[in-house]
Amino acid sequence: MRPKKGQDVATRLTQLLNSPLFDAVRAEQPQSVNKVIPIFGDVTEPELGISPSDQKVLIDNVSVVFHSAATVKFDEALKLSVTINMLGTKQLVALCHRMMSLEALVHVSTAYCNCDREQVNEIIYPPPYDPEKIIQCMDWMDEELVNVITPHLIGKRPNTYTFTKALAEHMLLKESGNLPVAIVRPSIVLSAYREPLRGWVDGWNGPTGVIAAAGKGIFRTMLCNGSMVADLVPVDLVINLLVCVAWHTATTRPDGIKVYNCTTGMQRPITWKDFVGNCFNYFHKHPLRDTIWYPDGTCSTNWLLNMVGETIMHIIPAYTMDGVSKMCGQKAYMVRTHEKLKKAAECLEYFSTHQWQFTNTNVVALQDRLCIEDRREFSFDVKEIQWQSYIENYVLGIRHFIFKDPPDTLCAARKNLQWLYLLHRCVQVLGVVLAWRLVMLRSSTARSVWLSLLGVLLRFARMVPTHI
Repeated sequence: MRPKKGQDVATRLTQLLNSPLFDAVRAEQPQSVNKVIPIFGDVTEPELGISPSDQKVLIDNVSVVFHSAATVKFDEALKLSVTINMLGTKQLVALCHRMMSLEALVHVSTAYCNCDREQVNEIIYPPPYDPEKIIQCMDWMDEELVNVITPHLIGKRPNTYTFTKALAEHMLLKESGNLPVAIVRPSIVLSAYREPLRGWVDGWNGPTGVIAAAGKGIFRTMLCNGSMVADLVPVDLVINLLVCVAWHTATTRPDGIKVYNCTTGMQRPITWKDFVGNCFNYFHKHPLRDTIWYPDGTCSTNWLLNMVGETIMHIIPAYTMDGVSKMCGQKAYMVRTHEKLKKAAECLEYFSTHQWQFTNTNVVALQDRLCIEDRREFSFDVKEIQWQSYIENYVLGIRHFIFKDPPDTLCAARKNLQWLYLLHRCVQVLGVVLAWRLVMLRSSTARSVWLSLLGVLLRFARMVPTHI
């Protein structure tokens, strides 16, 4: 753990353990939180930034390691991404080799590290480059040169994140030697399904930032193929799988590195259309307190239509609202917010317009090895997911944990949404009328077609008998 925003590691740990995430633990076993000992470190530093004395503590006492430290920014600069995702992994493995009682090292990768393949099996694929040479290149190249060659290096992969995570897996294969190592590859991780709290979510990563903005009514269109599978997985199912993988690795010591694809697309698929549609439905049922516009939107596979939609539904309203805010002496923020949302949506577009088949034979086999009690306690069976209730809790989680909206604000939020709905429909009707009027004024052909249609309707009306 490293200091952040002026807080040292002890303060950050205390803040974390006092969060709602650990309410149940503090209630049932209040002394258990005292067992957590923070270690100062930074994966961007030599030897992970861990002091010699702390290294000795780890070497003498640690038996299970979960390696989840990574930069998850899809558009991270390649140099920093290599430092964190690859060099950080290499240094951690070196530390693990010194641990006297190591039973399992579980590396958290991503299902999309091999997104240049349509079918991704539970194996480590050959890397596009030697990971060691990539690290060496980052050492002597300056940032500007690295940025220039980045598109060529990552090839068919959409970003530096998937590229470096793929190389990190192969580096793990080379560096681990006889260590008991396993790799878990989650797909798109969302809120908790059951534990510690239904719908628990605390970050804006992945689709959550875009979905939250859609709930506010300020994000309404993005490139997305609604018919394709959205491979979403609840965070608590991922954690349960990690625990079980560590147990299995420690007790069986399998030959080589076992890979586990933690995904839902093969066993419990949901399309992007259904996911987004259900999110909107539940934002209508459980609206946010300060909703700016009526939550609604579309998924488009046509970049031109999406660009037109962005202009009409994002850019023009953002500049209009900022203009009004400035005239009223208030802070303008909508244009800046839109730019951030556009960047986030662009990072997601590749994953919402493509589809993969992730095999999960090892995950299913591990589940079969568990006794009934352990299956219940450490459930990671994605076939149990009920998407309707899960998405409703996801929306409620965004409302409660992201926006901090108390339950007693729901009634007022619903009344506000009713007015926004009426305003939304009025604006739509006005837009259609203005568009029709503009076409009539500018196009003689359109006027002729309209007059001809009116003539046909009038002649048809005269033919209808007025009495029986």
